[in-house]
Amino acid sequence: MSRQVTAAVLQLAAHERAEFRQRWPLICTRIREAATAGANLIVLPEGTAPAYVIGKEPVDGELLQAALDDVQSLARSTKAVIVYGSVRLTTHAQYNSAYVIDSDGSIAGHADKCFLWHFDRHWFAAGSVAAPIATAVGNLGVLICADGRIPTISRTLVDRGAEMLVMPTAWVTSGRHPEELENVQADLLAAVRARENGVPFIAANKVGIEHQCVAYCGKSQIITADGSIVAIASQHSEETLAYSITVGDTHVTRAPVPSPPPAPQRSDDLRIAITADDVDMRDIRTIIGADEVISCDTRANAPICDAAAAAIVTDELVSDPGGLAPFRLAGYQLIVWQSALNDERWMQTLARARALELRLFVVVIKRGRGAFAVDPDGTIICGTFGRLRVANFAFSPARTRQTMVAPATDIVAGLESASPATA
Repeated sequence: MSRQVTAAVLQLAAHERAEFRQRWPLICTRIREAATAGANLIVLPEGTAPAYVIGKEPVDGELLQAALDDVQSLARSTKAVIVYGSVRLTTHAQYNSAYVIDSDGSIAGHADKCFLWHFDRHWFAAGSVAAPIATAVGNLGVLICADGRIPTISRTLVDRGAEMLVMPTAWVTSGRHPEELENVQADLLAAVRARENGVPFIAANKVGIEHQCVAYCGKSQIITADGSIVAIASQHSEETLAYSITVGDTHVTRAPVPSPPPAPQRSDDLRIAITADDVDMRDIRTIIGADEVISCDTRANAPICDAAAAAIVTDELVSDPGGLAPFRLAGYQLIVWQSALNDERWMQTLARARALELRLFVVVIKRGRGAFAVDPDGTIICGTFGRLRVANFAFSPARTRQTMVAPATDIVAGLESASPATA
């Protein structure tokens, strides 16, 4: 049965680990203020306690426990469910975790970051995909930052009963454009995670700089189950977002998970022409120097499937967050998506997301309505329009083998560890 939950996201200014004791009372005040304003679910960023960049010095367990006690007290007094990012210590390891505190102050559960990012692995152990955490506001599928780049993690959480996805995060940015701070999750993938799973998605991020070398992009978000971003924070300021979301109305269809055979690998580049129309390609192919042609005719696709390690897929597989992962793991380098979707904007968003998160080339053929191609960075690199009925692009297999999305952070390894068969 559907119901309303008032979610609040606390976007915090980054603080150094040594500043935590000073900052913590102010953070607690903001938690209380959000609850007083009516929020019954409050989400804070990854690494709130004591920081995201913790280094290799041992973390004070008493400090973490005191913070946990404070959050439990706040939840108990305000009757709000609180999710916050913290180091979690065990006998043998420490984890980059999120604690979920229920409205009665009890610890409902925790989630450990599965897909460690860059320097995370210097001081954290990797977690595994957990079950949703039951709370007074519903079953929460909790994932942390880079976990959102692996589509099968959120899929598994929802398939196990999560009614919403909640993400304490530390979305970083290169600062390439200081006034347009970029992050692929904030700018693309977060909305996809919501829509493809049919549940709301709530992400709390930081702003500012930590340890002089880690910059955050802000853009904390509340996203409804249809992928609509209904609240988004700025790139540079602390903010509290609040929005009433509908929970418990999940209707999502999953595609049968395919088991494709291993794909043949290609090493040299190809010039590929794409068209969604019945075009005589004999002269055109010579003019543009195309090695292969992809069209709406599946017979024309056959050569490219052999030459470029491609798979032909339908809307059902592409729309499922786990539908294309088996092809990536089987070595496919190019996906040809024959689409009947009417929503052009969503089609482009989904194609960009699949190409980016799986490090593949994706060609979309819309029968009689055009074609476009996306590279492994999620950029639309060519497309037909108007009288331009044939487009072309350079297919480079080497780019699909560049699966390191950050130092020591391999997207294929992440997919393998979070695949439905093992999650």
